[in-house]
Amino acid sequence: MKVQNIFKGLLLFALFVSNSIMAKQFKALVFTKTNGWHHESILDGVQAMRRLAERHHFDMEWHEDPSRLNAENLKQFDVIVFLSTTGDIFNAEQKRAIEAFIQSGKGFVGIHSASDTEHNWQWYTKLVGHTFYIHPEIQTARLKVENKFFPGLEHLPEQFLWTDEYYEFSEGLNENLNYILTVDENSYSTDAQWGELSAKGMGDFHPIAWYQQYDGGRSFYTALGHMPAAYQQEIFLNHLYGGVYWAATGKGMLNQ
Repeated sequence: MKVQNIFKGLLLFALFVSNSIMAKQFKALVFTKTNGWHHESILDGVQAMRRLAERHHFDMEWHEDPSRLNAENLKQFDVIVFLSTTGDIFNAEQKRAIEAFIQSGKGFVGIHSASDTEHNWQWYTKLVGHTFYIHPEIQTARLKVENKFFPGLEHLPEQFLWTDEYYEFSEGLNENLNYILTVDENSYSTDAQWGELSAKGMGDFHPIAWYQQYDGGRSFYTALGHMPAAYQQEIFLNHLYGGVYWAATGKGMLNQ
């Protein structure tokens, strides 16, 4: 009987150690609901997130159903990733759940058209930091790294060429936005005309990616990721994972 008890104890201990070793470092909810333009690159982005989850040992769930973003279900996640979402997609209860999630100290990641989502929800637009206004045609442009202390950017050259759909944004909606990537408007054409809307560019300082502490939690946004091919490129995947890792954990800053 004692031998059996010892054996059971050893088995339970082994299972505990095994589970501890295999435990993932955080859990992400990737959300891709659209109510407007639906990006061709969304499935490529989801697959890229799955590869990142496997490579960096974190859990990931992908959903398009807004009802999944409720207070009870969100408890299991450390970060929510809005991957090219568009339009108005949440009811009042879901909005309250997302606000409470961030206020509890959790993280948010917005990719590309996450800035073209819920324009009338003021809390959300401040969470993202800028709102999308217009964009010209897809072009190659020169990007500049503004802050190499942010994770995922430490190995990038100070300037490099990148092909994407460059958003023109509203003015910054918070004073504490920390900009990490900008685009040189002299390296591409900002011209665009959508009916009565026209692009005029953002001038000498055109932000593309940034992060902030917001309402008790963390927010990271990158405007890159329009094209499916972006999710095959290590330079972008490193940038993306750096934002996800920081938003989920608050770690990774080189000056910390």
